[in-house]
This record gives sequence, C-alpha cells and structure tokens, in this order.
Amino acid sequence: MNYLDAVILGLIEGLTEFLPISSTGHLILTSHILNLAETEFLKSFEIAIQLGAICAVVILFWSTLLKIQVLKKLFVAFLPTAVIGLALYSFIKTHLLGNELIVVTALFLGGIALICFEYLHRESHDAVGDIASISYKQAFGIGLFQSIAIIPGVSRSAASIMGGLLLGLNRTTIVQFSFLLAVPTMAAATGLDLLKSYKAFSFSDAGLLCAGFITAFVVALLVMRFFLSYVRTRTFIPFGIYRIAIAVLFFFVFIL
Repeated sequence: MNYLDAVILGLIEGLTEFLPISSTGHLILTSHILNLAETEFLKSFEIAIQLGAICAVVILFWSTLLKIQVLKKLFVAFLPTAVIGLALYSFIKTHLLGNELIVVTALFLGGIALICFEYLHRESHDAVGDIASISYKQAFGIGLFQSIAIIPGVSRSAASIMGGLLLGLNRTTIVQFSFLLAVPTMAAATGLDLLKSYKAFSFSDAGLLCAGFITAFVVALLVMRFFLSYVRTRTFIPFGIYRIAIAVLFFFVFIL
C-alpha cells in the first residue's frame, strides 16, 4: 500500500460510512480494484480509518453527546453489536472480511430491501421526532438491527435506519441517532482490532494511517451534512438502485 492507496481508501470510507451503502463493502471492493494484497495490515487499516469518521460525528454533534440521557440510550443500542461482534470477531475477520462474493451478495440483497422498504413503509404521524424521546426498548431494537451489519456489505447505517423506522422513529431522528451510534460502535471495533492486531503495524505504517484518517474525517463531515439535508425530502430508493448496480457490475467484471 502507498499513500495514494491510503487516501483513496480514506475517501471511500468518508463517502460511504454514513450512507446506506456499506463502507466496509466498498473498502473491500476498492482494495480489490487497487490490487492490494489481503494482509492483516490491510484488514486492520480498513477498520482503523473509521476513527476519522468517528471524529467527524463528534465534531458535528458534540453538544448532543454531552447529554447523559442520550449517552444512556446509545449504550443500550450499542450492547447487541458489542456482544455479537466480540463473540464472532475471529470468524468475521477470518471468513467474512475480504470476501468479495459475500459483499456483492449483501449489497445486492440490501438494495432490493431498501427499495421494497420504501414502497411498503408508511411513517406514522406520531413517529418519534427527537433523540431524547427514543425509548430504551427502541434503542435496544435499533442495536439488534445494527448488529446485522457484522456481515460486510450489509451497511451499518442502512440496518440501523430501517430498524429505527420500523420501530417508530421519523427519518431525521433515526439518521441522527445512527450517526451517534457509530461513535461507540466504530470506536469499539477499532479498539478491539488494534488490541488484537497491533503487531501487524510497523512504525512506517503511521503515515499511511494518518493519510487515511484525515481524508476520512474531512469527507465524512461533508457527507453527514449532505445526508441530513437529503433525508428530509427524499427517499432511500436511489441508494437501493446504486447498491444493486454496483453489486452487479462488480460481480460480472471481477468475480464471474
């Protein structure tokens, strides 16, 4: 991996982390396109640069993250992913991360799910309109939906957003909550991976990590602002179509 590769992967992370199109899936496919060797360092790099996106959330929502009630609900929502992710960590990193076929399958099926969801779901007039009003039961349910995203290509954002809408939140509220939930989720995933895989890093890798981190941070900050504005007036159908298109394209060009 060189610095250009690191910046490209940081760009992809920042663009895709908070959109319902799967950042992990896109990072795996991009690594394949760049012909990067599937090393332990690459897998850890793809996880570690998520810290850039985390910092973007903290900068944009720092005042919300200081509220105790919000932090309690984020903790409850984080629990399912923490337990499942910790239990299946070795299996995920060994058998799921880096598997292009799993990624394109998840992208394709997730695209169909997004489109069908938009046609079938009708938001209630009394949908929860602010994060403070989310119940602990709803928070835990959102966490259960998010845990599906341990499968690369599913999209943590899509899973938590659709789960939140099904559980009675309005679009803007669940998108904001999904952003906030990324902080403990990605921080824990990155911390766990670095703890287990720090030997895969060398001192010379620090520059690559910084390049990916900074790029992901700047781009994620811009994307979050765009997405919050987007969901107020538009549906997720274009993202579903995109997921299907990119999955089909990658399958026929690189896998078949």
